[in-house]
Amino acid sequence: MRKVLRHTFAFSALATALLLTGCSEAPTSSAKSEDTSPALLTEQSRLHIYHKVPLTADLTQLSENQKQMLSKLIDAAKIMDDLFWQQAFFEDKLSFLARFKDPAVRDFANINYGPWDRLNGDKPFLSGYSEKAPGAEFYPHDITKAEFASADFADKDGLYSVVERNDKGELTAIPYSQKYQAELSAAASLLTEAAALADNATFAEYLKLRASALLSNDYYPSDMAWMDMKTNPVELVIGPIETYEDQLFGYRAAFEAYVLIKDMAWSERLAKYAQFLPELQRGLPVDDAYKQETPGSDADLNAYDVIYYAGHSNAGSKTIAINLPNDERVQLAKGTRRLQLKNAMQAKFEHILQPIAEVLIAPQQREHITFNAFFANTMFHEVAHGLGIKNTITDNGTVRGALKEHASALEEGKADILGLYMVQSLLEKGEITEGTLQDYYVTFMAGIFRSVRFGASSAHGKANMIRFNYFATMGAFDRNKDGLYSVNMDKMSAAVASLSELILTLQGDGDYNGVAKLVADMGVIKPQLEADLARLKAASIPVDIEFEQGKAQLGL
Repeated sequence: MRKVLRHTFAFSALATALLLTGCSEAPTSSAKSEDTSPALLTEQSRLHIYHKVPLTADLTQLSENQKQMLSKLIDAAKIMDDLFWQQAFFEDKLSFLARFKDPAVRDFANINYGPWDRLNGDKPFLSGYSEKAPGAEFYPHDITKAEFASADFADKDGLYSVVERNDKGELTAIPYSQKYQAELSAAASLLTEAAALADNATFAEYLKLRASALLSNDYYPSDMAWMDMKTNPVELVIGPIETYEDQLFGYRAAFEAYVLIKDMAWSERLAKYAQFLPELQRGLPVDDAYKQETPGSDADLNAYDVIYYAGHSNAGSKTIAINLPNDERVQLAKGTRRLQLKNAMQAKFEHILQPIAEVLIAPQQREHITFNAFFANTMFHEVAHGLGIKNTITDNGTVRGALKEHASALEEGKADILGLYMVQSLLEKGEITEGTLQDYYVTFMAGIFRSVRFGASSAHGKANMIRFNYFATMGAFDRNKDGLYSVNMDKMSAAVASLSELILTLQGDGDYNGVAKLVADMGVIKPQLEADLARLKAASIPVDIEFEQGKAQLGL
């Protein structure tokens, strides 16, 4: 069981900073209860929607230096975890968690990084808390979109700054490197110490560059260096990375970390697929104007066992694959790296996807639910992030900037649907030799039921709602009188092509209003699907996983 973390860092500056800044005043827009033990607003069974999974890995092949390095990387990851708490919630983490006598409530609050249920539309599950501010702690809670739009200040839409009010009440941006200086200095010191222990010179250089990035707010050099790492057995993803937590504008990046061990055997199986990206880009089912960019083909594709999650990646639903960097400059120059988190995937397949199939998929198609198909669908989702277009063709800047808070959900939807397009294309070419197209389609269908349970506050959940409703309109699946689903193969192929075209066109045009309409019309759970999801709840099928992780778990 993942326990409440009470970290002690060997840095007096950090300890002082946490005492001074760890507990911020509660904004008036989100009133804090004076009750020392807030009442539970959700049913008791909701506290058990996560299945506990131990995160372990075989470390016997690592040197003593590498094991010491891992220990320091985990310590640095824990700092990212504490920083994410500050970005997600206005109360001090330890004081907040100490209020709960019931360990199940405390654990649920810890999983959600605050009093809002991340897999239930961010609804408060504790008394005394109003709805979560869509901008989390990246903006003042009383800010309006109109005020933000009319304001003029430096780094207004920056990835790595917090928007606050100055003494005059004017909006201003505070760089992360300044806002979290003590914590980031401690993390940078740990990365520098880890670099001295690294047996792989390229990885050591990356750690040093990433340490500098934490202090300078300039992540480009370390992102470029990260793209060049090919042989390191230990992997680290750390820093402010994804913008999902900023549901107001989708601008600000949240702190997170992953510590990973490379699976060499599985990675060798995957190495060949990145080379097909330029060819697959040319074959996208959309007009040429929307595929004029050429994705990098030297990007690598590898499998890992994850041994530690922290911050955003650990909040609510857990990531099972990574596609980074997000910087469009790096993507166009070098592509991206795709990290498949095999042990986390296996846990979700065994404890969630297979049980879902037993409840909602027609018996004659259940044999098509396979781990290889689940792994490949997830993998090609990440590869497909590299397809399409990063900059609008209408002079609206980047797709991410033009689509604002809707960018993440549409990008996840694009990656899902183009991942299927890639599977179909590579099967036809004979490059994928395991399974049939029906395996991938049926496993994908079961995967929609898994991911749609993440709720509307999740970009992945919203993307799956849109896709389910679009597929229903296109007749891509049938639902029999017993409420069991089966894939209609011909109509599924047509739906994949037409949805791919729609999403790529919306992105290329930077059509904010068009995306907003798509989300409003189809990014919802309709009554029939809601009733079917209730059957999963009645069957006590977990919604996601919770990690038992840490140095003790690894024998460090």
